[in-house]
Amino acid sequence: MTDLFDQPDASQPAAAPPRPLADALRPGSLAEVVGQDHLLGPEGPIGRMVASGQLSSLILWGPPGTGKTTIARLLADTAGMRFAAISAIQSGVADLRKVFDEARLRRGQGQRTLLFADEIHRFNKAQQDSFLPVVEDGTIVLVGATTENPSFELNAALLSRCFVFVLNRLDATALGQLLDRAEAHLGRPLPLTAEARQVMVDLAGGDGRYLLGMAEQALAAAGDAPLDPAALARILQRRMVGHDKAGDGHYDLLSAFHKSLRGSDVDAALYYAARIMEAGEVADTVFRRLACAASEDVGLADPQAMVQVIAAWQAFDRVGWPEGRLFLGQAIAYVATAPKSNAQHRAFDAALALAGKTGHLRPPMSILNAPTQLMKELGYNAGYLYDHDHPDAFSGQEFLPEAIAGTPAARLYAPQERGFEREVKRRMAWWAGLRARRRDGAE
Repeated sequence: MTDLFDQPDASQPAAAPPRPLADALRPGSLAEVVGQDHLLGPEGPIGRMVASGQLSSLILWGPPGTGKTTIARLLADTAGMRFAAISAIQSGVADLRKVFDEARLRRGQGQRTLLFADEIHRFNKAQQDSFLPVVEDGTIVLVGATTENPSFELNAALLSRCFVFVLNRLDATALGQLLDRAEAHLGRPLPLTAEARQVMVDLAGGDGRYLLGMAEQALAAAGDAPLDPAALARILQRRMVGHDKAGDGHYDLLSAFHKSLRGSDVDAALYYAARIMEAGEVADTVFRRLACAASEDVGLADPQAMVQVIAAWQAFDRVGWPEGRLFLGQAIAYVATAPKSNAQHRAFDAALALAGKTGHLRPPMSILNAPTQLMKELGYNAGYLYDHDHPDAFSGQEFLPEAIAGTPAARLYAPQERGFEREVKRRMAWWAGLRARRRDGAE
């Protein structure tokens, strides 16, 4: 039989469960918010609003874990407003009406309301329209939060009544500050090696809330020795790139991916992209490499390569993972299998080098505008040939400075016999023939 004195004392309140680290470290002032100085600093638009005491309705657009909710709460505190919050996922018209009625009542008592609308893009058109009168007459100051492009997801009428501000993904410096604060709050270092700490920052993908969640998992599983990257991977149940202090694993995979694209090995390109994504990288990392390869390695051999990449990137941003993998895979396959040419890339590098040596040379007077009579008298625009007045819309006139015109150094672009560049090469040869014949008086 259990001793009566061993029973818990029901008259004593139970100990409160510990607060999640992300909640415990929530900033107490706008100055403590990390990674958004472009908005909240003294010269930032929200910072100037706060300093002037004139807070307007606004939309905060940014990725998860970048501080949208925190900023809204702190704005209400700073402005002395009542903070009210609704979520588009859980609220309907009746909930909105109740919030608006309460805001009107408090306004009559001399207190304004800041209404934070989370996932505001998920409200339908009628619900979004219901915000218009209360925003316009000042019943509420609306702060909407969205991870989606407001241009596509919010009514034009609502957008016209709000400022739209873009929050940045938290960079490595900002994420490092969060880990420093976590250690100060705990009163001890996190149980991580320097390499594992960097891996955790990389895995966070700019999401501060996710970073602190991983830190809590590491704390719960800590043993006698600090966790290295392999131990951290086991705890987080995430396969990751082999990182070291210099981050070589990260850059090695990017290098392998780009070179696979350049080498037209579609299987290898898809494989390394999958490795990058499985390691917890954000899709933007892959898309940036794709955009570079579409210009540097495909170029005008297939001008659609860049169009495909940008369209897939935009589609991914709108749809997200996991469906977005369809667009990412399509863009990878397109760039990898496209005909290759670096001719335009080499040409512009050569042009930059030539411009660095000959930047003092003046263009031909014939192609300079003459907006004044004096300039006309000095010979500006004299002898200019308007190409559309000539057969084939081609005059054959010289555009380069006289000192370099016709020299080997000025022959910058040499298109290849591959893909669309074959047609470009044909056109350039045709123009060169026309120019020569007209120079010789044959036409």
